[in-house]
Amino acid sequence: MTRIVVIDNHGQFTHLEGRALRDLGVDTEIVDNTTPPAEIDADGLVLSGGPNMGRIGRCAEYLEMDVPVLGICLGLQIIATELGGTVGSGDYGGYADVTVEVLDETDPLIGSLAPETRVWASHADEVKELPEGFTHTATSDVCGIEAMSNAEEDLYGVQWHPEVAHTAEGEELFENFVDVCSQ
Repeated sequence: MTRIVVIDNHGQFTHLEGRALRDLGVDTEIVDNTTPPAEIDADGLVLSGGPNMGRIGRCAEYLEMDVPVLGICLGLQIIATELGGTVGSGDYGGYADVTVEVLDETDPLIGSLAPETRVWASHADEVKELPEGFTHTATSDVCGIEAMSNAEEDLYGVQWHPEVAHTAEGEELFENFVDVCSQ
């Protein structure tokens, strides 16, 4: 059975990420972001959302674990920052229902959601510049980089929250990530 560990970055929806994975039949556990990487046994990791970059614990170390990683909201921003991209303030700060245009139909994480999907996202902060080796996979009128991926390294990130009911195809996104982790 595929095991995916959710790294808790103290976000309000972290428990829903764990539940979404359990509902798909995945062996999952939520662990605090200060857990040493050596204590984590997983086929994949989800870096949850959270309030700010000042409380990301050992997330940089988790990116070196050689397992697929899905970053959600702050998790996306952590991946971008730690690997050489840039993050800055968004033009629209609060949560919003947003139509996201999928730019890469071949992307293992979100390609199946093409041509567009409705999502629930916060844009207080957002990725402004991709890290080297990443592909810009989704955009919206609210945020230029709604998603990015480096499929070769199995690193993926979305600005939106696939775990909440307001996101139309969140379950499909998690199914796609489970598929990546099961290979």
